[in-house]
Amino acid sequence: MIKLSHQNIRNPLTNSVIVASVLLCLLLISGCSGSNAQAGTTAAPTTTLTVTPEQTVASSATPAPTQSPTSAAAPVPSQENDSVTQTIAGMTLEEKIGQMLLVGIDGTVLDANAKKMITQDNVGGIILYAANIKDLKGMVSLVNSLKKSNSTNPVPLFMSVDQEGGKVSRMPAEFAKIPSNGIVGDSNNAATAKTMGTLLAREILAAGFNMNFAPVLDINSNPDNPVIGDRSFGSSASKVIKLGIAEMQGIESEGIVPVIKHFPGHGDTSVDSHLELPVVNKTAAQLAKLEWLPFQAAIKANADAVMVAHILFPKLDPNKPASLSDIIIGKQLRGDMGFKGVVITDDLTMGAITKHFNLGNAAIDTVKAGSDILLIAHEYENEQIVLKALLQSVKKGEITEARIDESVHRILALKNKYQISDDAVPIPDLSELNTAITSWRNKMSKN
Repeated sequence: MIKLSHQNIRNPLTNSVIVASVLLCLLLISGCSGSNAQAGTTAAPTTTLTVTPEQTVASSATPAPTQSPTSAAAPVPSQENDSVTQTIAGMTLEEKIGQMLLVGIDGTVLDANAKKMITQDNVGGIILYAANIKDLKGMVSLVNSLKKSNSTNPVPLFMSVDQEGGKVSRMPAEFAKIPSNGIVGDSNNAATAKTMGTLLAREILAAGFNMNFAPVLDINSNPDNPVIGDRSFGSSASKVIKLGIAEMQGIESEGIVPVIKHFPGHGDTSVDSHLELPVVNKTAAQLAKLEWLPFQAAIKANADAVMVAHILFPKLDPNKPASLSDIIIGKQLRGDMGFKGVVITDDLTMGAITKHFNLGNAAIDTVKAGSDILLIAHEYENEQIVLKALLQSVKKGEITEARIDESVHRILALKNKYQISDDAVPIPDLSELNTAITSWRNKMSKN
C-alpha cells in the first residue's frame, strides 16, 4: 500500500475512485513488509454477566463461545482487482491486527511506548485526550512527531480526538470555544448544527487530526444521566436526528472522519460507563421507538463510522454489553440496520469493561461480534494484552484470518476514502477560524 497525498476533500467518494486506481497500478510493483510479533499467553475463559432485578452486575465464567459464522455480517468488496483486497493480501497477520487498534498515549511528547506501538505494533490510529494537550504549539508538535514515527509504515494513522464542543473539547486555550450540543439544540436549526460541524472539523484539521468522535446521537431521555446531559442535542428523537446528521455532514465536508456515538444509545443510563457498567432494561421494540432512531437515520445518510457503547441491555443480550455482543453489533447494527461501515468500540479500558471482563477476552468477543477498531485509551500494557489476545485467537482458530481481513478492508477503505495522510502540519494561524467561531456563536445567541 502507498502513502496518500493529503487533500482537504469535499467529495470523498469521487476521490476514492482515483485513489483506488493509483493503488492498483503501484501495488503491482510493491508490497508490505513484516512486523514484530510477540508470543501470547493462554486466555482466561470468557466472562459473562448475570443481571439481578435491581440492575446490579455479577461476573460468572463460562467456556469461550465458538465464532458465529454470521458475525460481522457486513459484506466487503471481493473483486479480484480491488486494490484494498490486494493490499491486504500483502500484509502480515501482525500488520493487519495492528490496523484494528486505536490507542492512547501518555504525556505531551512522544515517548518510547508510543513509538513502539507505532513502529513495532503498526497500530492503525492514535487518540489524544486533554492530558496530552497543553497548548497549540505542543499539540501540533506531538501530532507531527506521532505521524513521523509512522514514516516507515505505508498505511497512515488515524489521528483522532473527541472534539464535541462544550465540556468535551480537547483543543487548547488558543482556540475560540464552541458551545455544547445542548446549546445548539436550543436553536433547533439544522444549518446552525452543520456550521458547528464544519467549525469543529476545521479546528482539528488545523491541528493535524483526521478523525473526530462526534456527533453524539444519544437522546437525553434520563435527567439522572451523569455522562450525557448537554452533550446531547435534546430529549426528542426528531431534534437529535435533524441536528446530529447536519453536524455529521458538516464534519465530513471538511475531510474529517465523523464517528457517530454511542450506539445503541447512552441517553437513558444512570451510571457513567467510565466507572461502571450501565444497565438499560429496554426491549428491542422500545429501543426501536427512541434510542435507535438517530442511528438508523445516520446510517441512511451514509455514516462512515460508529462507536459502540459499554452498556448492558439484558433483554437483548443478558451476558454481554453492546460493545461485545454479536446480538447487538452483528445482528442488529450490521444485520437489521444494514450498517456496512467501520465499527469502533468505546475505550476498552473503561470501568464498564475492566471491572467485569478479562480484557483479552473482551477484545476477542468484540471482534467476533463485528467490531473493526478496538479503542485502548490507557496504558501500553493494555495495548499489549489486546494485541497478543487477538494474535493468539487467530493462531488457535478461534477467529479466522478472513474475519480479520473483513475489518482491515473496511479500515483501509475508509482511510482511502478520506485520503488520510501522515503529512506534517504547520502551527496554524487561528485568527480567521476564531473569528468565524465567534461570529457563528454570536449569531446563534441572537436567534
